[in-house]
Amino acid sequence: MLNRPQRIEPKPGQESVWDYPRPPRLEPVSGRLWIVFNDQVIADTENAYRVLETSHPPVYYFPPEDIQMDVLKSSPRQTFCEWKGACRYYTVQVGDNVAREAAWYYPNPVPEFAAIAGYVSFYASQMDACYVRGEQVDAQPGDFYGGWITQEIVGPFKGIQGSWGW
Repeated sequence: MLNRPQRIEPKPGQESVWDYPRPPRLEPVSGRLWIVFNDQVIADTENAYRVLETSHPPVYYFPPEDIQMDVLKSSPRQTFCEWKGACRYYTVQVGDNVAREAAWYYPNPVPEFAAIAGYVSFYASQMDACYVRGEQVDAQPGDFYGGWITQEIVGPFKGIQGSWGW
């Protein structure tokens, strides 16, 4: 039997990741999001999407036209998501600073996620700072996950020690 965590009750204006669906849902994001790496804004958008999945903080996807694509270098790494399909990775490089396989995208996602084809998501843990509507985010725990935690989101979050089976 899995030791499921105790859901934190959200306060007004907050969301619990335990109310998010499985399979995940895609939705547009209101407000500005941006990413800083090596003291440079490398992505800045008001046209992002987020993916919501049970026990995970939202994962944000930026449209390529709002990213400095010249800082992204294709990586040979590929993975497969049971919900979105085949995934490819980028290494981020600005000057001498390099974050290996710190960003990912779905070139041809399944129809339910077609809106994010080519959109790029970033591991907050590998960037200098990531922002959602002016708030600097915390990275979702764990090396595998890419969720962004803000004050609007309560957990507990998958990725902490002992959460593999959630």
